[in-house]
Amino acid sequence: MSALGDHLRARRSATTPAGAGLPDTGRRRVPGLRREEVAMLAGMSVDYYTRLEQGRETSPSGQVLDGLCAALRLDEDGRQHLYRLAGLSPRGDGSGGSERVDPALAQLLDAWPHHPALVLGRAYDVLVANRLGEALFSGFPVTRNLVEKVFLDPGSRSFYADWDAVAANTVAGFRLLEGAAPQHPRVRAVVDDLLGRSPEFARMWAQNRARGKRIETKRLVHPEVGALTLRMLSFDVRSAPGQELIVYQAEPGSPSADALALLGSIAATTADRDGRR
Repeated sequence: MSALGDHLRARRSATTPAGAGLPDTGRRRVPGLRREEVAMLAGMSVDYYTRLEQGRETSPSGQVLDGLCAALRLDEDGRQHLYRLAGLSPRGDGSGGSERVDPALAQLLDAWPHHPALVLGRAYDVLVANRLGEALFSGFPVTRNLVEKVFLDPGSRSFYADWDAVAANTVAGFRLLEGAAPQHPRVRAVVDDLLGRSPEFARMWAQNRARGKRIETKRLVHPEVGALTLRMLSFDVRSAPGQELIVYQAEPGSPSADALALLGSIAATTADRDGRR
């Protein structure tokens, strides 16, 4: 077996005939497409595709990969992930580099008192957060890793109003990240730990979906201020490859903006009280 073969098999199983533009011929013995259907759609022989899945063919050309992307309806993130697995685009060397946050970037976060902001490391560890970011996540009581928070923090199911979607998107993003740096020690540690501790993570991980973060809306339920609908924006930190800046924003004048302002006041009051102790 190979990582490429595992990925192809998982994506084939997750692609329906209708999704691939094929007629529905009724009930199937297994979900998804048959090998011969993928081969036909990708313009290759069934034998060659079978060898790819079984790990007996490990050096497909770019033309072959593009055919598979079309057959399996992969988006650009999925295409890049497939190319990485086939060894046709750069992958991380596993060294990881420094997880130190530039002091100027940390200072910038503190200059946004009305917007929760975080800097994530390569494995979604929260390296630094501004005061409102800490308050939004209640000080990260269980873990400062956002993947672990979703699956291991008992409060996550009430905190994330759309937990199922958040969990699926988190795993898909982490799968893309793992494909870029498969030997990164912290990435491997998070994956291995969650595979052993969370059956739900293991099930989603086996689906082999790879998709990067996009601008999206998060619905949260904070224990102190209630429901929040926040727009999440993410930016790569160019001075520290692998780090990511995350900023949350409420619609101006909305109930969520009022709740976020209240949370900021609570956080400031708590900080002042703690500072006087």
